[in-house]
Amino acid sequence: MIEGLLFGTDGVRGIPGKGALAPEAVRALAYHAAKVLLERQNIKLNGHAPMIAVGRDTRGSGPALLKSLVSGFSAAGVRVLDLGVIPTPGVSYLGPRLGCFAGAVISASHNPAEYNGIKFFDGAGFKMAPDLELDVERRINRQRQAPPALPKPPFAATDRASIYRDFLKSAFPSTLDLTGTRIVVDCANGAASAFAPALLEGLGATVFVIGAKPNGRNINDGCGATHTEALSREVRRRKADAGLALDGDADRAIVVDERGRQLDGDALIAAAAARLLRRGALKGGKVAVTVMSNFGLLSYLRGLGVSAVTTPVGDRHVTDAIEKEGLSLGGENSGHVVFRDFAPTGDGMLTGLQTLAAWRESRRPMSALGRLYKPTPQTLTALRVRSKPAISLMDETSAAIAAASKKLAGRGRVFVRYSGTEPVLRVLVEGPSVAENRKLAAGIAKVYQAETGTEQEKRG
Repeated sequence: MIEGLLFGTDGVRGIPGKGALAPEAVRALAYHAAKVLLERQNIKLNGHAPMIAVGRDTRGSGPALLKSLVSGFSAAGVRVLDLGVIPTPGVSYLGPRLGCFAGAVISASHNPAEYNGIKFFDGAGFKMAPDLELDVERRINRQRQAPPALPKPPFAATDRASIYRDFLKSAFPSTLDLTGTRIVVDCANGAASAFAPALLEGLGATVFVIGAKPNGRNINDGCGATHTEALSREVRRRKADAGLALDGDADRAIVVDERGRQLDGDALIAAAAARLLRRGALKGGKVAVTVMSNFGLLSYLRGLGVSAVTTPVGDRHVTDAIEKEGLSLGGENSGHVVFRDFAPTGDGMLTGLQTLAAWRESRRPMSALGRLYKPTPQTLTALRVRSKPAISLMDETSAAIAAASKKLAGRGRVFVRYSGTEPVLRVLVEGPSVAENRKLAAGIAKVYQAETGTEQEKRG
């Protein structure tokens, strides 16, 4: 294994049973991750087995991966507290409160059902730091297999999920409720299926549910935060006030208004920033966003007197900026939003609740929150790739990017990067003319394909 290639932007991803997610590979990953996390926290075994909280989404491959994780953790002297099917942020929240030294989640988030993944949290509920991931990779390179050990049966703790449910309900202002509202929720046939509908009903809403019949194979399949078409149709059909779409592990959210129009992560950040500012709760007068955030959002924030701290793509980078700057809000346009006063990581249901609170306080339709700023048109082209050569070392592609950037100077921008979780190159062109954006994006994609000597499938 080449150093730095095991972990992506959100843990380890792949096809279950193969490569990094083959049984022995997962066992080794669990063993070395546990050792690294124990050492970083200076935890000694001393005859007892520290606990690690583990949760998963609804993919059919989850139980087999859990079995391999349990075996690897056992070899490291660690016991598993099995939270069952639960949103990723639920593991982040519950781990520290249940006395666990770390957490692990079996999920590939918004990816299709054939993929799965594993990500780790430290004892405070934050995602494993990059330097720790690199340490894990180095150890795996030196010792690919975990030592033999008799697996310690996990402790079943699905009943502890009620603690997470109570936390979410408490995050909605006590002065508000959702009585008289009609809300559609799309659970992506994922981990929120047993959580989100009951949460909204408990706050008084009349709830219409789609995407909440997981069968192990339909997670994110034409539903959820990455496929909001069905949600938009249902909102219009039900004459609902709003719709909430979550992804497979419920760490991101997208909202649609009463007309079925989408409010992406940038729109949710705008609404949250304005609300926190009014309440005097926007710490530092800043918001953490990524390089993918829309120019329109940045202009809106400046108009409020709010500064933007810009980070690379990835919710972990947003979280790092929030912690470094002492902020209360940050997020991505994909729908990962961190409300730091409540939680250390992005939580789709929490994001939905905070957006619904801003809406109820406004006494206006949800569509009004979507009109806080005018987005600058964007074209995002995705190319499937077989490898990921460094863009900076590709002369022709770099020249094409520079030429497009020059054309948009003062009016927009060009941003090209590889996905950290999929074999995909993303070409983002942002500018006032949709036609020009598409032309420039297509030109960059064509040059990239010619320089790499491939004709990959284009998506998006």
